[in-house]
Amino acid sequence: MPTKAQVVLDAANLKKAMRHLAKVDPDFARILKEVGHPELREMPTGFSGLMRSIVGQQVSVHAARSIWLRLEAAVPGMEPVDFLALSDEALRAVGLSGAKTRYGRSLATDIVEGRIDFNALHELDDAAAVAMLCQAKGIGPWTAEIYLMFAHGRPDIMPGLDLGLVVAAQHLKKLRKRPDAKRLLKIAEQWRPWRSAAALLLWHYRRSMPDWGPKPLKEVKEEAKAK
Repeated sequence: MPTKAQVVLDAANLKKAMRHLAKVDPDFARILKEVGHPELREMPTGFSGLMRSIVGQQVSVHAARSIWLRLEAAVPGMEPVDFLALSDEALRAVGLSGAKTRYGRSLATDIVEGRIDFNALHELDDAAAVAMLCQAKGIGPWTAEIYLMFAHGRPDIMPGLDLGLVVAAQHLKKLRKRPDAKRLLKIAEQWRPWRSAAALLLWHYRRSMPDWGPKPLKEVKEEAKAK
């Protein structure tokens, strides 16, 4: 019998999840009418998916794509052993910083030596899966959660540290200040067992909000102080 962790957020389940979210939360019912359904997001599984997340840390989308394409050319199969075979100079040449080179080597080593086992990952619940992935340097809770959502279709994850989700939840619930991760997770309790779908909807809503950008967000903050 499939475990809860094996339920996948695919296209059919995303529609089911949206119906559930609209039923349990009137605010979601409202924004679904305003902005429509979000799209699924996908990323590669295994070393390739996690390494892509590392490459994208603290750089623009355009820069991350350029670096990733050069790295793929240098490591065509994106196998951990092939990554480890490259010198630091070769990795710097494709655009990886010293820190990201160390993170990549840590991740590849953890996979080769069995500390991160993607076959065993399917048998773990979300918290245990996050803990396994976070053994590697450069893989924090947010990166692990995003990977599990997009690469493995885990249906019930809410990345509480994601700024976009925090801002969207603040507006959705008309909160005077941004919720911290603890409060966001508390708000998200009613969205179980489809919190990953709720996150997709919140990101979709965030992109449609008229106050996108730093200036409007500052104004919201100042307004909250004045009250």
